[in-house]
Amino acid sequence: MSSEITYTPAVAELLEFDKKHVWHPYTSLKAPLNVFPVKSAHGCKLVLDTDSPVDVEVIDAMSSWWCVIHGYNNPELNEALTNQMMDFSHVLLGGFTHKAAVNLVKKLLKVIDEPSMQYCFLADSGSVAVEVALKMALQSNMADKSRSNRTKFLTIKNGYHGDTFGAMSVCDPDNSMHHIYKDRLSKNIFTQAPTILEGLPTSQNKFEDTWNESEANDLKKQFELHSDEICAVILEPILQGAGGLRLYHPQFLVEVQKLCNQYDILFIIDEIATGFGRTGEIFAFKHCQKYQDQLGISPTKQVKVVPDIVCVGKGLTSGYMTMSAVVTNEKVASRIASPNSPTGGIFMHGPTFMGNALACSVAGKSMDILLRGEWKQQVSRIENQIYKELYEYVKNPDNGLMGTLVKRVSVVGAVGIVELYKKTDPKWFQKEFISRGVHIRPFNCLCYIMPPYVITTEELTQVNKALIEVLQEWKTYSNQ
Repeated sequence: MSSEITYTPAVAELLEFDKKHVWHPYTSLKAPLNVFPVKSAHGCKLVLDTDSPVDVEVIDAMSSWWCVIHGYNNPELNEALTNQMMDFSHVLLGGFTHKAAVNLVKKLLKVIDEPSMQYCFLADSGSVAVEVALKMALQSNMADKSRSNRTKFLTIKNGYHGDTFGAMSVCDPDNSMHHIYKDRLSKNIFTQAPTILEGLPTSQNKFEDTWNESEANDLKKQFELHSDEICAVILEPILQGAGGLRLYHPQFLVEVQKLCNQYDILFIIDEIATGFGRTGEIFAFKHCQKYQDQLGISPTKQVKVVPDIVCVGKGLTSGYMTMSAVVTNEKVASRIASPNSPTGGIFMHGPTFMGNALACSVAGKSMDILLRGEWKQQVSRIENQIYKELYEYVKNPDNGLMGTLVKRVSVVGAVGIVELYKKTDPKWFQKEFISRGVHIRPFNCLCYIMPPYVITTEELTQVNKALIEVLQEWKTYSNQ
């Protein structure tokens, strides 16, 4: 693809208006990055709106911020959305219900496949799901006077849970993009994050098992010091997202579960980014059982890692509609529903678009696709290919990247991560990737890929090749 993309006068005018008036995420309004107009999309490819007589296509290696797991313009999802639209698009869940919402919850509980998790709240977005989960935990403890002083949340450093105020309060207060709000947020308890791994010991690629018991020392200390004030623990399981794409050992989650059991503290797991197969298990917390099976621990002696509350989003609708869900167990639900609670048994949250029929219909079909199980082979193939084409290349000392430009390379499921020693130049990287027909959006020191599960072998090879080429170019460019 030529690095120079030209547009018709109409599209050029649209871009000029966009530049002056549209605020894009995590960017400057007055000095924004270039944006590329999308005309259509299919599979893993975005078709840009240019004046070229031939379609200019870009492989989206980011799944539109990790959510388009089944690809763009998916015929099954299109049909589900269209059929629902012909009946009605939305009706409030206050006093009404509808088939799309009920069927979605049935299928979602089946996908989660945990008998204890039986109650579902349908929300708007990932951040709102975290807000709902925090409020569920707080209201659950309010119902018991002996637990009413438990108002803080325990989490690990380098975490990210969203952009709203409750969610920001459980993001890393010093190292996150939200540190400027630090003094305006509720004060919670942060423990040391576990060591970064290059791959899981449960991975098919057989990475070395590196668990060290000292990893949980600070975690145990925080429980001992603050158990009487901890309302709940909240974590991103196995893979921390926007806080640094830090892959960590499943045994850490086992240790958290043991401590939650010991101190009778609720466990919230944020699967918004990791859920629906992204890390190689349908939900990332399920790596814990796989790991214990690998160690040969009998089922009766294993620590069952299962959340009291789980947040899901992103892949829930495969990017078609904004939607999230929060699923909880009988313990939490019955406490909130207690007539002795401060609200008389009512959960105090109710989004206007809760259970939107269009979103529910497409999410229900997304669950159908997942329940067929094709994602397992898709994610396994992607993991193997990223490992062979990207991981092994970067790790090879003959290629001159590792230890000079690259600090770390990690692979898990349909995720490939390259961490650099120095921050990237977003504008330079954007131009280089787009010129190679690939969309990869680096941030800080990280270049990573999270492609749709439907990406072909040829498309993924193009993505891996583009990433390697750009890293090699950056090594030269950044040293000038």
